[in-house]
Amino acid sequence: MLSDVLEPQTISVFDQLDELGHEQVVFCNDNETGLRGIIGIHNTVLGPALGGTRMWSYKSEADALNDVLRLSRGMTFKNSVAGLNLGGGKAVIIGDARKHKSEALLRLFGKFVRNLNGKYITAEDVGMTSRDMEYISYETSHVCGLPESKGGSGDPSPFTALGVYMGMKAAAKKAYGNDSLAGKSVAVQGVGHVGEYLVEHLTKEGAKVYISDVYEDRLKAVSQKFGATVVDLDEIYDLNVDIYSPCALGATVNDSTINRLKCQIIAGCANNQLKDERKHGKLCLEKGIVYAPDFLINAGGVINIATEVSGGYNPTWATAQVESIYDKTLHILEVSMREGKNAQEVAMEIALKRIKDMAKIKSSF
Repeated sequence: MLSDVLEPQTISVFDQLDELGHEQVVFCNDNETGLRGIIGIHNTVLGPALGGTRMWSYKSEADALNDVLRLSRGMTFKNSVAGLNLGGGKAVIIGDARKHKSEALLRLFGKFVRNLNGKYITAEDVGMTSRDMEYISYETSHVCGLPESKGGSGDPSPFTALGVYMGMKAAAKKAYGNDSLAGKSVAVQGVGHVGEYLVEHLTKEGAKVYISDVYEDRLKAVSQKFGATVVDLDEIYDLNVDIYSPCALGATVNDSTINRLKCQIIAGCANNQLKDERKHGKLCLEKGIVYAPDFLINAGGVINIATEVSGGYNPTWATAQVESIYDKTLHILEVSMREGKNAQEVAMEIALKRIKDMAKIKSSF
């Protein structure tokens, strides 16, 4: 198991692929459209690699590579533990989604996806929309999360938020003896599409919500809509709250933040929340913090999209599967406490066992 976050400045690309166990990485480049993208395919034992495309202003190309490798690896665990017949993949496009996105860039990216002949299926992620998936679909059929008007499943964000909400309630059941979030204080870090839907769930149940985000307009809109209290980006780690919910980028639970957190629960929709899975997962356990594994509780979106992959979108089935995240989270947290192992490791072991079991079946004839 990888424990340390790889330092891309000091480790070669191939060393990173070996360490994380990737099958393939594709670099996408075009000067005219400004496309700078990377597709990471981690594991396809269970099926084609499904994972969204993220558009973000990375500080460096090395940071973008490091992110896509960690994200695609996380998708392998996410799809496996969710019981889907899909492998793990992810893509990133370097750039500001509010400034650099264009139809030409997205359609060209779609051609790169098409050239993988179905080994990778893309979908919506940070900085992308259902409309963007429609542009990509002009060049490839290997894309999901299309608008409902086009026969797709639409925005996966509500399903992702529902899964996180279910996982958060399960964590509350383990921490407090009941799963009510009424009166609980929750710090939601990042109020993009998923974060906003999560805030809606929380405020409807009567939780006190604090929010932070890099975009002032998002903060203002969500605060006015739901009565959430706005706090500074760094201040969110020092709040005396019941639940810390990271819903932006990863690695926010790290050496510099974990001792500042005063919460009893960590449950959010961000991927790769623990900078070091083993070290920081163990510290959460030692500090008495109930950590709901990120790839377990944020799987709602990909569960919803999986029905689209199978050839017929079924929101009723998807909703039932997302709600079952509650029971799965309870089970993993119970095993974690019973065996004294951090919950992230327990969830990873379950995901890896399924992959190994299916690999045996597929190689048996």
